[in-house]
Amino acid sequence: MQTTDAQLKAFVLDSGLVARKDVEQAERSAKDKGQSLAHALVSLGALGEDDLRRMQAHILGIPFVSLSGTKIDFAVLSLIPEPIARTHNVVAYKKNADSLEVAMLDTNDLSAIDFIKKKVGLKILPRLTDSASLKSALLIYQKSLKDEFGDIIKHASLTMNESVNLDERGLQKLAEDVPVVKIVDTLLRHAVIQGASDIHIEPLEEQLLIRYRIDGILHDAMELPKNTASGITARIKVLSRLKLDEKRLPQDGRFKIEADGERVSFRVSVLPTYYGEKIVMRLLREGGGGYTLESLGFHGAGLEHIHSATKQSTGMILVTGPTGSGKTTTLYTVLDIVNTPDVNISTVEDPIEYQMARVNQTQVRPDIGFTFAQGLRALLRQDPDVIMVGEIRDTETASLAINASLTGHLVLSTLHTNSASATIPRFVDMGAEPFLLVSTLRVIVGQRLVRKLCADREEYLLSDDEVKQLEKAVDVDHVLSVLKEEKKIPPKATLKQVPFYKPKVGGMCPDGFSARIGIHEILPVTHEVRNLILKGAPAEEIETQAKKEGMLTMLEDGIYKAALGITTIDEVLRVVAE
Repeated sequence: MQTTDAQLKAFVLDSGLVARKDVEQAERSAKDKGQSLAHALVSLGALGEDDLRRMQAHILGIPFVSLSGTKIDFAVLSLIPEPIARTHNVVAYKKNADSLEVAMLDTNDLSAIDFIKKKVGLKILPRLTDSASLKSALLIYQKSLKDEFGDIIKHASLTMNESVNLDERGLQKLAEDVPVVKIVDTLLRHAVIQGASDIHIEPLEEQLLIRYRIDGILHDAMELPKNTASGITARIKVLSRLKLDEKRLPQDGRFKIEADGERVSFRVSVLPTYYGEKIVMRLLREGGGGYTLESLGFHGAGLEHIHSATKQSTGMILVTGPTGSGKTTTLYTVLDIVNTPDVNISTVEDPIEYQMARVNQTQVRPDIGFTFAQGLRALLRQDPDVIMVGEIRDTETASLAINASLTGHLVLSTLHTNSASATIPRFVDMGAEPFLLVSTLRVIVGQRLVRKLCADREEYLLSDDEVKQLEKAVDVDHVLSVLKEEKKIPPKATLKQVPFYKPKVGGMCPDGFSARIGIHEILPVTHEVRNLILKGAPAEEIETQAKKEGMLTMLEDGIYKAALGITTIDEVLRVVAE
């Protein structure tokens, strides 16, 4: 339920909060930019966002609540996981016998309301609130978790001493001590609630540093007393089934927990360092699929090229990028599209990151000689229609993947290259014949991940200097033409007229960002590109031809998303420059 422009205009004029000339100016701006009157009034500074919400609440008859200074029970607040609360700007503040009252900045966010209803099993009563109220409520998550952790550490420090010289039996006993178990459980649960992708446990000279990677950026989470290091390391080794008394060699393991209503796998790496053993854990949320290509950031002609490739029964679809750029998530999403009852899908992966129904997934085991190449050979005897190879790392795997796609299979895989066009020379370096590549390659996707702006953000227009700098870095005309073609901006808009966004100082998100989305370049292997491959053309020449045919580079796609307010120009430049 939303207020119409007519309702808002009548209320604003009757209340006298905004001058008639400002309302008329906002109406003209809204018409020119295809915006709502509400958005135009806020953009022009005639109304504050919180004032607008109060008006909308009054017009729609929705209660408005101010939570500043209100004491919220943490048990009620934590009914909504912190990542959901931050992403959707919603907090639970009052629980009744059969209902839960939630304060929101946007009561039209039906997906958030449905999610909360399914999670808590209560009737959800949405209330409008202001930014300050939401910000103060979100701070309670941090404070409560830190207080909880502090109490555990205080008790643990009293019972735990430095345990460097313990034998395996002593370490096993230490790992089962209640304080140690509580510390590790809280540390893992905290990371899941924060939406971390990795946990770093780093021994320093006088303390143990815990860092979380959230939205691709490492953050210091806490510092623990040095005497907790041995117990925490031992506990994680026990969970991962690693050798407790091995402190000289690296070790790798894995374990699962259930936290915050979902099963999470932890991929564990232990590495000896000067001050002790450093542990890095990668969080893999099981059943973490459920994405669509659109939700991952694909759009326009590039999206159509991928869908076209998935409809082929043979050939290769490749996703490229550095470690942590979301390649596997993209592959699983494509796999979900082709996962229909009439096809047999088999994968060979390292590791299996998401479990998918009706897909035969195989884990490689290099330690016993079961490699990607061996796994792929075995899969070809399993009558597959679609094959996913987690990564093409060597000549043998590349050759087998190409031959599989030539003999009636659709092959999906990833490579570590910096761009889509660089994939072809990489294949040639691995011994692939160009005439085989032109027969098999369908589409190549290059990608990176950028942080998404929170809903609480600031709009601005580029200055003349900023326009010149951007024009040096990117083909601005191409980006504008795509924005106009997809009807995201008015047909005659120039770069100076396109609003961009930046994090709001003192906004609800600590750094102004929450979650990540992909920026992509999608290179379809067209007739002209095939001719270049056969000629042995370098990556730059292939990219130039793809751009002539309409391909957005990753940088251009990033600027496209910045113009939509999804991310910032600085964030795009930071990621693409890495």
